[in-house]
Amino acid sequence: MVVRSQSSATGVLALLQEPDIVFKQHALKALIPLVPQFWAEISEHIALIESLYESDDFPKEARHSAALLASKVYYFLGEYDEALSFALGAGSAFQAEARAHGSGEYVETVISNAIDRYVTLRTEESSGSSSKIDDRLQAIIESIFDRCIEEGEYRQAIGIALESHRLDILDRIYGLTHDISLLSYTMEAVLDTGFSLSYRDQVLSFLLPLFPPPTSLSKSPHIHALARLLVTLNKPSLVVPLLTSLIPKERLLAYQFAFDLVEGGARDFLQGVKAELPEGKEGTQEIYEKLRKILDGQESIKLYLEFLKRNNKADMLILKNTKDVLEARTSIYHTAVTLQNAFMHAGTTSDVFLRDNLPWLGLASNWAKFSTTAALGVIHKGYFQEGMNILGPYLPQPGGESQIPGAAYSEGGALYALGLINAGCGSGQPVETYLRDTMKAAQGEVVQHGAALGLGIAGMGGRSSDSYDDLKETLFTDSAVAGEAAGYAMGLVMLGSADPTCADEMLTYAKETHHEKIIRGLAMGLAFIFYGRQEDADSTIVSLLAEKDPILRYGGVYTLALAYAGTSNNDAVRQLLHIAVSDTSDDVRRAAVTSLAFLLFKNPGQVPRVVQLLSESYNPHVRCGATLALGIACAGTGLQDAVEILEPMTKDGVDFVRQGAFIALGMILVQQSEASSPSMSSTRALYTKVVSDKHEDPMARFGAAIGQGLIDAGGRNVTISLQNRAGSKNMNAIIGMAMFCQFWYWYPLAHCACLAFEPTAIIGLNEDLKVPKFEFVSNARPSLFAYPPPATPPKRETFAKAATAVLSTTAKVKAREKKKAAVDVDAMDTDEKPEPKKDGDVEMKGGEVPSDKPTDGSPSAKIPEDTKPKRKSEPSSENAANFTRVTPMQLAYISFPPEGRYQPVRPVSLNTVPPKSGGKGSLSSGVRKASSVASERYAGGGGILMLVDERPDEEAEFITFEPPAVVPVTTESGQALPNGNANPATTPTNIHIALDENSPDVDPPESFEYPFDS
Repeated sequence: MVVRSQSSATGVLALLQEPDIVFKQHALKALIPLVPQFWAEISEHIALIESLYESDDFPKEARHSAALLASKVYYFLGEYDEALSFALGAGSAFQAEARAHGSGEYVETVISNAIDRYVTLRTEESSGSSSKIDDRLQAIIESIFDRCIEEGEYRQAIGIALESHRLDILDRIYGLTHDISLLSYTMEAVLDTGFSLSYRDQVLSFLLPLFPPPTSLSKSPHIHALARLLVTLNKPSLVVPLLTSLIPKERLLAYQFAFDLVEGGARDFLQGVKAELPEGKEGTQEIYEKLRKILDGQESIKLYLEFLKRNNKADMLILKNTKDVLEARTSIYHTAVTLQNAFMHAGTTSDVFLRDNLPWLGLASNWAKFSTTAALGVIHKGYFQEGMNILGPYLPQPGGESQIPGAAYSEGGALYALGLINAGCGSGQPVETYLRDTMKAAQGEVVQHGAALGLGIAGMGGRSSDSYDDLKETLFTDSAVAGEAAGYAMGLVMLGSADPTCADEMLTYAKETHHEKIIRGLAMGLAFIFYGRQEDADSTIVSLLAEKDPILRYGGVYTLALAYAGTSNNDAVRQLLHIAVSDTSDDVRRAAVTSLAFLLFKNPGQVPRVVQLLSESYNPHVRCGATLALGIACAGTGLQDAVEILEPMTKDGVDFVRQGAFIALGMILVQQSEASSPSMSSTRALYTKVVSDKHEDPMARFGAAIGQGLIDAGGRNVTISLQNRAGSKNMNAIIGMAMFCQFWYWYPLAHCACLAFEPTAIIGLNEDLKVPKFEFVSNARPSLFAYPPPATPPKRETFAKAATAVLSTTAKVKAREKKKAAVDVDAMDTDEKPEPKKDGDVEMKGGEVPSDKPTDGSPSAKIPEDTKPKRKSEPSSENAANFTRVTPMQLAYISFPPEGRYQPVRPVSLNTVPPKSGGKGSLSSGVRKASSVASERYAGGGGILMLVDERPDEEAEFITFEPPAVVPVTTESGQALPNGNANPATTPTNIHIALDENSPDVDPPESFEYPFDS
């Protein structure tokens, strides 16, 4: 017999009207499973069900059933808060429902709302509100914590505990597991999510004592996390006890910590740690002295500078071809080649291109001359010891500014270059005083402009009140050119201070002045002042975004982006997306889309999804912003999703959108190989084609030239990353990219992109801080992370002669004549006889080969099977020497042989791919895994590694400062273009790489003056 399905709940609902309690209890229990089908019908009696729940005459079990019934009805009505309130009153009935089949969605929704309400109440309670939390809600949350811990779902429990401010749960979980990786996970969760600064510091201060003391024997994997935690807390008083506890037994770890702190620490923080370090006793005094040198930051810069000089693989032929096809007398093209050369040789100190092209340099005039001189600062970035000597011929002379017409541009550019050379390490140094004095003494606005930019970049984050006051005086002269630079520089000097006095002064002047340049400089300066300050910047952001002046709203967008940089804050992302589609100013909309990159760069995989629709906008400024957002956020990852969005945009109908696409592709594909990125060779070919096309728009050709410089940046030995190796925000890089984005208005600011260039090397040091010779293993095919092959000279177009058509009758006549002639001379055996042709209509003369047919060298030429060259099998790993390039993606494959003499005191990388044997297939899957890791989160590791010497009794070999060999790149004319350091002839040899002030340094390159027309 077939059971008839129920068509209505009317009969059961009628029982609720019965006076007998037993009938009502039965009706309530019968209605609960009917709610999914008849909730609309039951909802008409919701008032009666609620009254039964509140009735004291009802037994407890029946009231629980009434509460559960009401809760389920409200759930289907979409009233989730009411559903939760009644679920809390359902007690045992709700627990039984949670175990029932088919009710999972309802239970999950109620529990999710319970967690949300609990988090809200706990947040209000922590902020001083007196709202009391319902005991029943507390009980549900406690049961959730208990269940997560019992089932081993610790990360879920940690997530809820962080959001609900329950640090006792964190303590309880670590007490049970003693799993350090959970502490690291907690730290990353609180840093990379939008928690307030005060709560973030509270959690980090709570976590710090839970980390066990690191030891070099255990190669503690949490050293990265500990360094990042200390950098974020920014309290020298917490760092000094840790360093002193490692001395003298773990001095190598102490040095490693110091190097790691320098990677991510702000200037004032490092100076504070350095000042608080004790002098040390007789046995430890030398160790503390070395720590101070490392914390000064200049030793790391020296090592990376030497790495870039030794391993410079910039392809001069690419640069030469670009110079030849771009008309140098056009200012935009001259600037494009200048920037391309500066980026390709950033930090390498190689000025070969400049020396070989002095006539080309002489064509620069006015601001192109300023940019060209400033490019020296990019090329010699980090060579702070000799900065004044290198730029000596161009700097203003003590007697005052030069009276030669046009000299002010080279003088201003040299001052800007001096700031770039000392970027991040000039605060409190003599160079800062020199730039201040020069700026005050200068009369011309061009020299003031260069001095102000140089002072801002050299003293970045130093918070020097003297520098700020001098810049303010320059600003008050109300010169548009000098005032713009002063606005940027005031923000750079007070970077991240959130100083209300400075912010008020700058905002007030921005509203009073009529110069758009000054307003823009001050608007960006305000953004720099609130860098990383999150909620502290909210009031300023609101006021800037409400301004009528679009330039101030533009500054408000960047203030929002830099204040919440790297947090992926949902509210900030939502606000930027709203501005991107609603603001009346195209500049503001473009800035809003670009600024998404600064919020989301820690999760680059999300960015293509976010900007996908924006990249198809009808507004070209929004599309342009989307290109830069992809480039900055996905820089160095080779993320194919981003490349697939950008490639169609290189054919956009608007020139500046194409320009942005070319620049973004260069950023994304930096340090990618043809084996790891399928778009690499096609992108390089596209750059060459666009730069060479005289009919292409100047802006697009400019973008392609910049893209060529970025894709080969730093001699192909740097990546572009807004994170440092420990995973924390790279302040210099973020500020550098924000400044680079201003090239839309002022090309010289494009030089600041070099602040985001991060050398990718493994530099091993022994306890004496010298660089020993040793090898480590890269467990990947060499082609995956190889340098790109050198460019080939462009082939001259050769036109093959057209084959002469010969009639078949003529061919037969000629054949008879040849045969007859051969017979007449008694044909010898050596005579060649014409072969019969199947098709005699066409005859090739003179051995000519039609240009459209393949020759023997082409793939389609027929080669016998036995003569075909066999493809050489590629090894699955390779050995690499100390002081060589290791890309961020490659770090996962690096291992130190256990039998090796030197072993690192900390892991090389946080994400490792174990070596696999078994051919190409298994390795390629590992590559995909590493690629996904690299695209989602910077792998960490690499950089400067302290090494334990397992055989200290043996004599060690050290790497010496010999100039790299000059590798000639032959051009089509047969001449060789040198590709070495600036002046190898004067570079001394056999000097140990030692972090010792008394050791001799490499001599600066010989000075030379540009033959400018002035």
